[in-house]
Amino acid sequence: MRITDTSDLWWKSAVVYCLDIETFLDADGDGIGDIEGLTRRIDYLAELGITCLWLMPFYPSPDRDDGYDITDYLGVDERLGDVGRVVELLRLAHDRGIRVIADLVVNHTSDQHPWFKASRKEKDPAKNPYRDYYIWRSDEPGDTSDEVVFPDQEDSIWEKDDKTGEWYLHHFYKHQPDLNLDHPEVVDELLRAIGFWLQVGFDGFRVDGVPFFGQSGEKEGRDDLVDPHVFMRTLREFISRRHGDAITLGEVNLPHEEQLAFFGGEDGNEFHMQFDFIGMQATYLSMARADARPLVKALKARPELHVANQWATFLRNHDELTLDKLTEKERQEVFEAFGPEPEMQVYDRGLKRRLPPMLGGDPRRVRMAYSLLFSLPGTPTLYFGEEIGMGEDLAAEGRMAVRTPMQWSDTKNGGFSSAAPSKLVQAVVGDGYGPEHVNVMSQLHDPDSLLSWIRRLIEIRRACPELGWGELEILEHDAGHAVLAHRLSLEDSAIVALHNLASDPVTVTVDCGGFGADARVVDLITHEVLDLTSGGVESALDGYGVRWLRVRPAGDLAVP
Repeated sequence: MRITDTSDLWWKSAVVYCLDIETFLDADGDGIGDIEGLTRRIDYLAELGITCLWLMPFYPSPDRDDGYDITDYLGVDERLGDVGRVVELLRLAHDRGIRVIADLVVNHTSDQHPWFKASRKEKDPAKNPYRDYYIWRSDEPGDTSDEVVFPDQEDSIWEKDDKTGEWYLHHFYKHQPDLNLDHPEVVDELLRAIGFWLQVGFDGFRVDGVPFFGQSGEKEGRDDLVDPHVFMRTLREFISRRHGDAITLGEVNLPHEEQLAFFGGEDGNEFHMQFDFIGMQATYLSMARADARPLVKALKARPELHVANQWATFLRNHDELTLDKLTEKERQEVFEAFGPEPEMQVYDRGLKRRLPPMLGGDPRRVRMAYSLLFSLPGTPTLYFGEEIGMGEDLAAEGRMAVRTPMQWSDTKNGGFSSAAPSKLVQAVVGDGYGPEHVNVMSQLHDPDSLLSWIRRLIEIRRACPELGWGELEILEHDAGHAVLAHRLSLEDSAIVALHNLASDPVTVTVDCGGFGADARVVDLITHEVLDLTSGGVESALDGYGVRWLRVRPAGDLAVP
């Protein structure tokens, strides 16, 4: 690897930050966050150190699914602003060194989209060009309750249309009919929208709901299936042609073998990045057990990727914290540790909680968890409010529990909006994680705050290409299963990270060799220069303690 490669494949060294415009900052006082409000906070994000901003849907929508039910791929929700505001936002973000990607929702539209309305007017595709924009069937579909995404909301992936007497496919809500991604006119329309937003200035897209594009091969004999890989290769080729260094980041919660196929296998010609759902779930199991082995197993099971591909690591996102890839016994372990009450769980497969409340508000444990996130091989992704330790609103329905307004100060509505609380798009978190206890202003200049800790981790991450590019090795040690020791190595340097997942202190000795007996070892957090012995480096870790060590040859200028 050459240092110039880190700009060519910028996503491998990025720090991604996800937010919903409508809950970030309200500039006009109507109770809804807007593009102008986000624009005013770009310098906050730049100072935090993030390098890629991911915007949740901002398109026109009936807002029955928090904006993921889209009625116009070429527009902006008028509550948030307009295209002119988007252009200003993008120019400012780029000036501050931040790339911006948009949510791309191509699995489905709203049932209020003009395409779907037109598709219902006539069921004969020869007479109605919009009929095949969606997937229809004339025969009774039978029981498909095991295929729905939201089992507490829907009992079938098919809904009968009273107007035409046929059923349309919807993997999500019935008001979100699935698009036919095998239909050339649909693909052309979507590529036109993608080209538009690339021209406006976006740097890529986070692609929503990929496993539900209509996977082929799972249910032979069904005529409603399409091959999603044909669409993904078309999408990747188009984006690369229009904007050479734009990226696609896939929400692909599938087994590793299928994820590898969505990367494009050895060719690497589909997704640039995919979220590591398996690693995320193993992380929570490891934290629940205070045992690193589930995470180690998940990391070792990752398939080898094309050099241009990358895993996106995360601890939290805007959806439920899904645990669907764990066994039933493992899932119950995580439930018992981090969400034992029924109101904390959702869909019988996940949690509707943010990280700090799950960890009992223990600052040592919270810091350890984020240290682990930033030290793992891949590209770390933060969900807004994680950097200050926001909590959830368990009174909110389902996934909305973690989609509460950003908490800027201890003033009215947490500084999010000047509107009356009853006018807010979403209620502000209360109790011990409310704005009076958790907010940006109280942490901004506190060197011991979580915000300062996250800023430090991002600073180290950006200065050390080993973390995005290095080869992973799990290090042997005799300190017990609670300690994860791993190394990420390049030709001329390595990062060794130590994490104690248990509350008891421990001393661990690890091999930092490979660079000579007189190699230079520096603690990246304390800046202490450590002694390297024939046995390696000995480190004392407090309960939930962490250590980041950078190893370079003697005489090499180590910055940091």
